Amino acid sequence: MFCEHEAGLEPAPPRTLGCEECLRLGTPWVHLRLCLTCGHVGCCDSSPGRHATRHFHHTDHPVVASFEPGERWAWCYIDEAEVDVPPEATPYLR
Repeated sequence: MFCEHEAGLEPAPPRTLGCEECLRLGTPWVHLRLCLTCGHVGCCDSSPGRHATRHFHHTDHPVVASFEPGERWAWCYIDEAEVDVPPEATPYLR
């Protein structure tokens, strides 16, 4: 599915290889998400910190992609739906 929140996205490279906040705090994460607006790497909602969702609430950056090796999917927080991974984001995924 393509959503209006993907229009005009210029995906940014990841700023870190792990959850930014968890790395700073020394805490574990489960899975990683890449913000396609700014390159923030945050942990998923199954992780104690839920930093990807917190980043969305703090910044309103709507679309993240899985930052897990081999996974190719994206999520729009506003539409609460899985969306297409923009082709421009592919080089930044693992």
